[in-house]
Amino acid sequence: MKRRTAFVHALALSALLLSFSATVTTAANKTVALTYIVEHPAIDAARKGIVDALADAGFIDGKTITLDIASAQGSMPTQTQIAKTFAGKSPDVIVAISTPSAQACQAAAKGAIPIVFSAVTDPVAAKLVKSFTQPDGTLTGTSDRQPLNLTFELIHKLTPTATKIGVLYNAGEANSVAQVAEMKIEAAKIGMSIVEATAAQSAAVPDAARSLVGKADVILLPTDSTVVSAVESVVKVGVDAKIPVYASDTNSVERGAMAALGFNYYKLGRLTGEIAAKVLNGAKPGDIPVGTLDSEDLYLNLASAKKMGVTLSEAMTQSAAKVIDQ
Repeated sequence: MKRRTAFVHALALSALLLSFSATVTTAANKTVALTYIVEHPAIDAARKGIVDALADAGFIDGKTITLDIASAQGSMPTQTQIAKTFAGKSPDVIVAISTPSAQACQAAAKGAIPIVFSAVTDPVAAKLVKSFTQPDGTLTGTSDRQPLNLTFELIHKLTPTATKIGVLYNAGEANSVAQVAEMKIEAAKIGMSIVEATAAQSAAVPDAARSLVGKADVILLPTDSTVVSAVESVVKVGVDAKIPVYASDTNSVERGAMAALGFNYYKLGRLTGEIAAKVLNGAKPGDIPVGTLDSEDLYLNLASAKKMGVTLSEAMTQSAAKVIDQ
């Protein structure tokens, strides 16, 4: 009898351990694959926001999920390979920061894996979703799209004589091409024109910036990962040639651009992470509207403005959400 009792207890304990093991395995079996085209402060901030939001939702790397992160280091062939590798691993969700990353993952996953994108300015033009409100597919995420009319109003306020706006972008990014097309429309409304300069990779940005000297009154940087990764080189051209440099993301102002109307990419990342958590909990990406932030903060760099030949009024400085003077 004692042997039988011991055997029964052993079976019960074994069943309990198996049950616990199954529970742990199921929780820890969730896998999130995260990739981005290049590293720069805006993308770094978005990535941190994503990871923090996932953790707050209970999806903690090494505990309840396995987080697989890979950077393409500015190389599209590398990004394509990363996307194919991720697709082969069949994670529970792929998170892609930037338009090129999202498009590469979309092509590799072929609709078999949920994808949540972040910092994609125009996901409709990039053919990632059918609409902002009804993505209708296996992709959704967040957009860093901003009202361009406010940016051009800012340019007119700070540099009222500027009529030719130099725009640097990667012509291979659908996100950037869409932005430039919209910029041309908005610029024409207030008597301005766009002077284009393209760079297919970060190393080509300095030369593209220099090509605008003598052709543009100011330089405006869109939310283009290739260009943003090399902001410092554009700032140098702006300082040397006394051409004010405007950005579309606030992080670039901290890196030397004179001014920007934008928002916090960490907050955008958090919003992305919250959406990814919903997908991990069973929601369908196609049912989740593309998320956007509604705050527009003015960032000014007084030191850069002075070096670029612009005097900022006290009223303008006081209206800024953040002022950098170095």
